[in-house]
Amino acid sequence: MIKKIIIGGISAIALILIILITFYNINLGAINKDYGTKFAIKSGESATSVIKRLKEENLIKNELVVKIYCKLNNKISFQAGEYDLHQYMDVKTIINKFNTGDVIKDTITLKLVEGKRLIDYAEVISNTFSFDKEEVLNTLKDKEFLKELIDKYWFIDDSILKKDIYYPLEGYLYPDTYEFNKNANIKDVVNKLLSTLEKKINPYKEDIEKSDYSFHELLTLSSLIEAEAATDDDRKLVSGVFYNRLNDHWTLGSDVTAYYGVHKTFTDTIYQVDLDNCNPYNTRSNCVAGLPIGPINSPSFSAIYASIYPTSNDYYYFVADKTKKVYFSKTASEQGQIIQDLKNKGLWL
Repeated sequence: MIKKIIIGGISAIALILIILITFYNINLGAINKDYGTKFAIKSGESATSVIKRLKEENLIKNELVVKIYCKLNNKISFQAGEYDLHQYMDVKTIINKFNTGDVIKDTITLKLVEGKRLIDYAEVISNTFSFDKEEVLNTLKDKEFLKELIDKYWFIDDSILKKDIYYPLEGYLYPDTYEFNKNANIKDVVNKLLSTLEKKINPYKEDIEKSDYSFHELLTLSSLIEAEAATDDDRKLVSGVFYNRLNDHWTLGSDVTAYYGVHKTFTDTIYQVDLDNCNPYNTRSNCVAGLPIGPINSPSFSAIYASIYPTSNDYYYFVADKTKKVYFSKTASEQGQIIQDLKNKGLWL
């Protein structure tokens, strides 16, 4: 009798399991009706919200079953974007599209050129996405957003929050060519640029953290190197010159910082009053003893690498000619002779 009860109980449990599994599998299947639509996932939208909307759009049969499927398969990292969905798609197909980012191929190309300033990037971003330029700049200065970035990325610290800095994220928006979904917002764009910088510098994280300088300071140095030299070898030598000056407590004496400090471009005329202007960027003045308060442009990886791994030398001066060739010297008199020679040859910039 007991044996029959046990067998009966097991049979009942087995039947229940079969029913549940059947119910589960049926509800993972496609609705198989002739209806298709574009389905957009917003940036930061939760999986629960997405699944609820799928049910409201009649693209899935059962919310709970889909949630269980996602939990069992650890598939809850839905990528933002716009998707083509149809009722002939089963749950596995739909969720896989979300996780792989199989969005409608309606993307925007954003090209950011190295050596440009953040204000230039703000204009390129606004034109590419039809954002308002002031909206871009305001987002890039938003304190709460900046604090989120400090918490998210190991290489960003409170240095970007200094009150005298012109643009907190100057130098951090990595120059490259990017593909974005047309629905990307400004924060999506910024995060992708920062993530790209992170990938570039991650292999050198240990050496960066061992440096006497923070990454903000190294990035600042990189931006000067970017503006002063064009080739990899020259950049590492220029970096060595800057380190020599820093180590011996000299001013860096870099003209490019004077331009940035008074909001002038290199095509503008610079005057002695600009070179003497007392601001937190101008290393030609006596107001900045070491590095500027922050970067003056968005440096290339070559310049960043040079700031981490300078070429050791005993030079304290350098000057570039019209062809961007850089000449190095140990003393001010040697520097003066080089400049005069360049003037005589018509190569003085």
